[in-house]
Amino acid sequence: MRKRIVGLVAIGAVAALALTGCGGGGEEEGAPESGIDFSAEPTGTLNAWGFENADDVGQSRLDYAAEQLSDVDIELDATAFDVQKLTTRIASGDVPDVVQMDRRYVAQYASQGLIEPLDSCFEAQGVDPSEQWYQSVVDDVTLDGSVWAVPQFYQPPAILVNMTVLDEAGLTPEDIDTSDPDRLIAAVEKMYQESGGVPTRLGFDPVSTGQAELWVLGQGGQLADENGAPTLDDPSNVAGLELLKRINDAQGGFAKVKSLTDSFDTFGENNQFVANQVGAQVNAQWYPNVLSPYVDKIDIQAVPFKDADGQPFSVASGTSFVVPVGAKNPAAACAWMINLTSQDAWLAAGDARGETRAADGGINTGLFTGSPAADEAIRDQWVKPSGNDNFDQVISTYYDVVGYGLTFGASPAGQTIQTELNNAVGAALLGEKSIEDALADAQTAAMRAYESATAE
Repeated sequence: MRKRIVGLVAIGAVAALALTGCGGGGEEEGAPESGIDFSAEPTGTLNAWGFENADDVGQSRLDYAAEQLSDVDIELDATAFDVQKLTTRIASGDVPDVVQMDRRYVAQYASQGLIEPLDSCFEAQGVDPSEQWYQSVVDDVTLDGSVWAVPQFYQPPAILVNMTVLDEAGLTPEDIDTSDPDRLIAAVEKMYQESGGVPTRLGFDPVSTGQAELWVLGQGGQLADENGAPTLDDPSNVAGLELLKRINDAQGGFAKVKSLTDSFDTFGENNQFVANQVGAQVNAQWYPNVLSPYVDKIDIQAVPFKDADGQPFSVASGTSFVVPVGAKNPAAACAWMINLTSQDAWLAAGDARGETRAADGGINTGLFTGSPAADEAIRDQWVKPSGNDNFDQVISTYYDVVGYGLTFGASPAGQTIQTELNNAVGAALLGEKSIEDALADAQTAAMRAYESATAE
């Protein structure tokens, strides 16, 4: 059961402990009843923390929300989210009204009683989360039957394939099939190149530690059970790590693969696709935007990441807005969050991005907002044929896979699960531990954090 912590100093102390895997006692059982009137007229000063380095998409939404809330004075701390900074602010009583954070943090803060449930906020604003957002996105921020955050964005992964390298190796995009390990490894080996035992070209960069959850879940594993308890040592998780190990071992081993990927000019003009340093690579939807200026220098397509049954597979990822316990203006916070993620706000963002792309001559790849209706409206208005059929196919593939998303699983130990899984992947791929031992050690650490977070 989740603890309800009372008192700002106590909350700050428990937050510091919870976020480092330790915890304290609690007082009440069940979901908290805060008594907040989210339906009150939004007025006064709103202190919000988020939107670091807001781009055209972020600024247009900020402007839209400000126009809707003319009686609210919005003061924005536009710095990056930081766990220790939030803990310090809560402990000192300097509590923001809204905080923007990765969705993977939400259940952990909710379990510690550090943020407010938002069901009554959605009711006050006439929003049904299951209709507004993809269900996988809502599931990311749902715990104990309550929704604890207002989500934004959903960046689905897919596999970008370098047609120049595939053609050279006599392969087709269909050979990059994560549901058929033998076919995939054969393709990897055909594309892989080395010099003196040092990789110079990867057949496939699986982004082993950056996308570990994708591989585990895609191969039928699970990270947490229905109660949010870690399940890292579940036997079903072995298959994903085994496939990752095969891919890395076919290319000189994880250490050599990572050494090459660390050298990629990922955001530059000599990136790994321009330089033909990869045949294929797992990438989130935002990365084609990075590649679009170099469309004349690359020839890429995309294929879905597939699960073990051969079906397209994706997992939810993105950020969200929460209301911390002790927020001084929760009604304005509620209204601001809902306005920022409304259909009209996203359409304003789509217009802003469309104008930016028209001005710079770039390709509009669309926006993936977390809301199906907004995604489709922006696509219909702004995503047009670019003149490069293969790049258009890349854009279309991401739209095809977004509906297949699953949640990572909301857990009071969510961040620890993520960290410990990456530790397990590193240890297993480097051969420091067997896959089973690495997962068992990860489970021990994650369970310790879970038990601390849910202690009565």
